[in-house]
Amino acid sequence: MSDGVPCMWMRGGTSKGGYFLADDLPTDPIARDALLLRIMGSPDPRQIDGMGGADPLTSKVAVVQKSAREGVDVDYLFLQVFVDQPTVTDMQNCGNILAGVGPFAIERGLISPKGDVTDIRIFMENTGQIAVATVETPGGTVRYDGNAQIDGVPGTAAPIPIVFEDTAGSSCGALLPTGNAVDQINGVEVTLIDNGMPCVILSASDFGLTGRETPVELDENAELKTRLEAIRLQAGPMMNLGDVRNKSVPKMSLVSAAAKGAISTRTFIPHRCHKAIGVLGAVSVGTACLLPDGPAAKIANIPGGNPLSLSIEHPTGEFTVIATLDNGEVVKAGVLRTARKLMDGEVYA
Repeated sequence: MSDGVPCMWMRGGTSKGGYFLADDLPTDPIARDALLLRIMGSPDPRQIDGMGGADPLTSKVAVVQKSAREGVDVDYLFLQVFVDQPTVTDMQNCGNILAGVGPFAIERGLISPKGDVTDIRIFMENTGQIAVATVETPGGTVRYDGNAQIDGVPGTAAPIPIVFEDTAGSSCGALLPTGNAVDQINGVEVTLIDNGMPCVILSASDFGLTGRETPVELDENAELKTRLEAIRLQAGPMMNLGDVRNKSVPKMSLVSAAAKGAISTRTFIPHRCHKAIGVLGAVSVGTACLLPDGPAAKIANIPGGNPLSLSIEHPTGEFTVIATLDNGEVVKAGVLRTARKLMDGEVYA
C-alpha cells in the first residue's frame, strides 16, 4: 500500500500499539490482517521493517468505531499481532490497550467530552463485554499528564479508572469452564479460569521454581516452557477454546506467595514471560485467589472488606485489582490504568 493509513500510536497501561478507526482499515479481515502485519513488520524477531517493538507488549492494535449499540459509546476490537509469526488474532481482550481507547475516541471526535471527567462505555468486541473508562477532560480536551503511577511504566500520568461488567466466562463460556476450581493436567494441579482473560493458574513450586525468577531466566528455561506448552495445549479444549496451538490464549500464570500483596505471578503470554501482567489477566488471577481451592487460593493473602483491594505482584511491581463480592462471588472488578498519546499521523505499509 503506497498511501498512508491514519493512525495514532499510544501507550495503554503497560502495553503500546497502533489505534485505528475501523473505517480506515480494510473491511475484509484477511486484507486487514495482511496490512497490519506489514505495518508492524511481522514476522520478524526484530520487526525491523515496521512499527512493532519486537515484543508482544508492543505489537498490539486497537480498532475503534462509534457504537450503534444502545447505552454504548464506542466499539473496540483488540488485535494481537504476533512478532515472529504471520499471525493476527482476535482471540483475547487487552485491558492495557483498552486504557487508550477512551482518549483515542475523544481525540478522533467519536464522542464529546462531558465536563472535567468523561465516562466512556466501551463494548469489547472480542468478548461481547462492556467496560467503563473514566477519562479526565478539563476544558474539553484529554488530559494525559497527572499524578497516577502504575508499576511497569516510568513516571506518572492522568488516572484512567476502568470498571468491567460481566466479564466472567467472556471467552470460555463460564468463569470455570470445566466446573472445577482444580483440575489436573500432566500430574499438575491447575485452575482453568476466565474472568475476562482465559488463564491457566499453576503453582511455581510444582515446577521447582521459587516464583521470584526474572522473565529472562524463565524465558531461557527450555524445559519449563516445554512443560507449560504441553499443559496449555491440553487446557485449550478443556476451556472451550479448541486447538490453541496457534492462539495467544490461554495465558499461563505461575503463582507463588507474595512478598507484600495478595499473590505473586509470572505469566507467559503464552510463550514469553510477561514483564508485568495484563489487566484482565490480573483480574482472572485475583478471582482465582478468591476461589475455595486451587493453586492461587491455597497461598493467597486475602485482605478484609468489600470491595477487596487485591495487590497482584509481578516482575516489575504490583497491579491492584478492586473486586466487589456478592455472596462470595466476584460481581464487579475494577483497575487503575494510565495512557499517553505518542504519535498521531499516517503509517505506511
